[in-house]
Amino acid sequence: MNRPLWRLVLLAAGLAGPVSAAEPEMPFSQWLDGVRQEAKAAGMTSAFLDAALAGARPIKRVIELDRRQPEFTLTFWNYLNKSVNAARIAGGREMMAKHRALLQQTARRFGVQPRFIVAFWGLESNYGKHTGAFPLIGAVATLAHDRRRSRFFRGQLLAALTIMSRGDVALKVKGSWAGAMGNFQFIPTTYKDFAVDADGDGRRDLWNSFPDMFASAANYLQRSGWRRGWSWGREVKLPKRFGFAQTGLGVRRTLGQWRALGIRRIDGGELPKGEARASVLLPAGYEGPAFLVYQNYRTILNWNRSLLYAIAVGHLADRLVGGGPLRSKRPAKEVPLSRADVKDMQSLLTAMGFDSGGSDGVIGPKTRKAIKAYQNQIHLPPDGYPTIGLLERLRGPRG
Repeated sequence: MNRPLWRLVLLAAGLAGPVSAAEPEMPFSQWLDGVRQEAKAAGMTSAFLDAALAGARPIKRVIELDRRQPEFTLTFWNYLNKSVNAARIAGGREMMAKHRALLQQTARRFGVQPRFIVAFWGLESNYGKHTGAFPLIGAVATLAHDRRRSRFFRGQLLAALTIMSRGDVALKVKGSWAGAMGNFQFIPTTYKDFAVDADGDGRRDLWNSFPDMFASAANYLQRSGWRRGWSWGREVKLPKRFGFAQTGLGVRRTLGQWRALGIRRIDGGELPKGEARASVLLPAGYEGPAFLVYQNYRTILNWNRSLLYAIAVGHLADRLVGGGPLRSKRPAKEVPLSRADVKDMQSLLTAMGFDSGGSDGVIGPKTRKAIKAYQNQIHLPPDGYPTIGLLERLRGPRG
């Protein structure tokens, strides 16, 4: 998982800030002895731990990456163009053809369509080209020793040792700076709980075994709530005078109810019949594309809590099987908000009585809800979308 996506996971999980129960600072070697004792109590042998922890030391670059924050937020179109580009689409189609039989076999077992398995693969590691350059134990131990999120990463370190002791993962394996591994960039606890030995060789190998890789990704999605045979969502056309207060994951209606409200397919056709429940999302505001998203979109969010990531997975999956680009027009110019701008917006909203969830510079569900409430109060389309114009209005005189 690349750095921005991994950062979104931590932020959404509430793990990006200090942890009150973080362990007190102590020399790394002394701290590591405590980890060793905990691992031994869990049944790991001294000989294994000597080998697994040999040479483990803090990695300065890991701390630098953990502390680094993006200066600007990514706009919807910039994010989508980076995630779903011609090279990634072509690469994914090549992989779907190359592994067709195995992907179909995996789909029959777990109920996750091949196009989605390959789409996750493309976004997570660019089909195995980028699986990480940091020693797994060193990177996770560095973050576990650091006081900011020691509890979470201590759990990841113990999980990493567990899967190594089982023979699933090599002792000197490399991953991302935050401990994500293999073709699908599983963190150690996800690897421990969801990886599958599909080829029957006694190991769960997410680097070299395509059966294990595909089955593990599909197993994680299935156990996270994936609905067999369902799509993720679709781009739609909203009627004039649509009530934007009805947008967001907090509002779910049946397809029949959305049809009755005038929502149509992007080509103008009728929505499918049925009682499936869906939500309307406006990731770029009311002037951008609109999406009607189903349960499987929500399941994608269990993998990564970013709304944009989930749309990118779905859109890439569609493109892999012949779907076209989005029909909505991209604006001539997009102005991204800086992190400082977002913090300022959150502080101003809070001062006006709208709970933005704190001033962390991250546009999460609470911030969007606060924006929507403010927009509704001042009679703007309540799409929950942060813009420079909205920030200027917040900064201006309040009448």
